[in-house]
Amino acid sequence: MEDEKIVALFLRRDESAITYTAEKYGGRLRALANNLLANSSDAEECENDAYLQAWAAIPPHEPWDYLFPFLAKITRRLAINVCRSRGRQKRSAPLTQLTNELEECIPSREDAQGQVDGIFLAEAVSIYLRTLSQDRRDMFIRRYWYLDSISSIADRFGASQSKVKTTLYRCRAGLRDYLSKEGYSL
Repeated sequence: MEDEKIVALFLRRDESAITYTAEKYGGRLRALANNLLANSSDAEECENDAYLQAWAAIPPHEPWDYLFPFLAKITRRLAINVCRSRGRQKRSAPLTQLTNELEECIPSREDAQGQVDGIFLAEAVSIYLRTLSQDRRDMFIRRYWYLDSISSIADRFGASQSKVKTTLYRCRAGLRDYLSKEGYSL
């Protein structure tokens, strides 16, 4: 079923919207959560919670053109919350590793001014990503948004793991340089 029809079902408060959403996007949402949590039952719980939150958020949101990204954002936030609630470094190692990779090129948001700048920073990162080739941008997004492993990215793009690592390193370095030119101190 098309996204527009699914959103229309949500807006009419028709419970079949959840069924159609699960059929169309359930596997991808579960994989997204599982990439972060490395626990299939927790990933399934995040997927189900995402449907519940989507039910509550549509309306007022009407994600006609962006249903999957809307659901993915909810799922990702839920998975990160589960990671935080676990509180054990051993279990949250993938999140810590990815955070460490991006710390080199993204400024800290610990102070109040940094939090305000977060909106502008997000736009700057988005502009930078649009300057990359489609493959490089997709690799970056697969790694840092969808939290895919290096090996799964390599398989997806038919590249070696070393090529993926090098590409991601160069993207991070380019992002660091771009943000420095935009006035962000790292």
